[in-house]
Amino acid sequence: MRRRLAPGALLLPLALVLTACGGASSANTGTGGGTDGKGSVTINVGDQKGGSEAILRAAGELDDLNYKIKWSTFTSGPPLLEAVNAKAVDVGGVGNTPPVFAAGAGSKISVVAAWHGTSKGDTILVPNDSKLTKTDQLKGKSIAVAQGSSAHYQLVASLKAAGLSLNDVKVKYLQPADALAAFTSGKVDAWAVWDPYTSQVLQSKQGRLLTTGDGITNGLTFQVAAPTALKDAKKAAAIKDYLDRLRRATAWVYDHKEEWAKVWAKDTGLPYEAALASVKRTNATRIAVAVDQPLIASEQKIADAFTELKLIPRKVDFGEFVDPRYNGDLPASTSTPRASS
Repeated sequence: MRRRLAPGALLLPLALVLTACGGASSANTGTGGGTDGKGSVTINVGDQKGGSEAILRAAGELDDLNYKIKWSTFTSGPPLLEAVNAKAVDVGGVGNTPPVFAAGAGSKISVVAAWHGTSKGDTILVPNDSKLTKTDQLKGKSIAVAQGSSAHYQLVASLKAAGLSLNDVKVKYLQPADALAAFTSGKVDAWAVWDPYTSQVLQSKQGRLLTTGDGITNGLTFQVAAPTALKDAKKAAAIKDYLDRLRRATAWVYDHKEEWAKVWAKDTGLPYEAALASVKRTNATRIAVAVDQPLIASEQKIADAFTELKLIPRKVDFGEFVDPRYNGDLPASTSTPRASS
């Protein structure tokens, strides 16, 4: 009999993880956070627990600010981008999927910064005793996935690479806590999910990898700004400095994996071992890259896939929702991420 992992064990980091993947949430607003820095200019930054603020503070990048950062914490990418659209947030971090859905809704957003990491944490998991060994064997099988999330696209792309489509499998749209319960109790044959859930399941030996998104999905994460904030010269300058600090902090993680894993675990409630595994597999691999044409083309593929699935109501021209002004001399978005270890 399969040992069942209590769903509650994965509930604590839910807010953090949903923001990264863009899963649905019933929350529409962020919760008020603190303020860092000093000066006459304030930028409102959308964040999630264990996200940008935590990584900047751990890396010492919130010192000597000559402007103020007012933090707001959101439960997922969609409400964060709703706040950007409503001008309540000037800039905030999301994964590769929320901007596509926001663009489909005609939101006023601009992708201003990007990071490229491996997609090894984006996985399709199967129980340890499953007879499945290849993706094409999923035909006719039941798969849990959060609708509209990055895992949803990873599932679509992985099936396509194996010569299958969503019509060939039995999709069960479940948010992570419910998906975990279904997975560990044998109610689904597989689970399409992302880190740190991947790391938690593998570390607790509750399942094994069937396939990963490596080479299948783009591994991009973004900072997205409000166009009105970008038109304000003082705010635009503060956003530039904020992005520079965030890039340095993200690079800091690579040389301080254990230190960051301890901070992340404490901030989110993740078990340390799972946090460290996720940092090594996913977080530490990210490098700052340019918002360029290959990036636009890659996101366009995601938009087109969801439009075809009728989850986005209209054709999206993703190029209309990017602003490359902060690219500087950053490498191309196709640059190889840091090696996971």
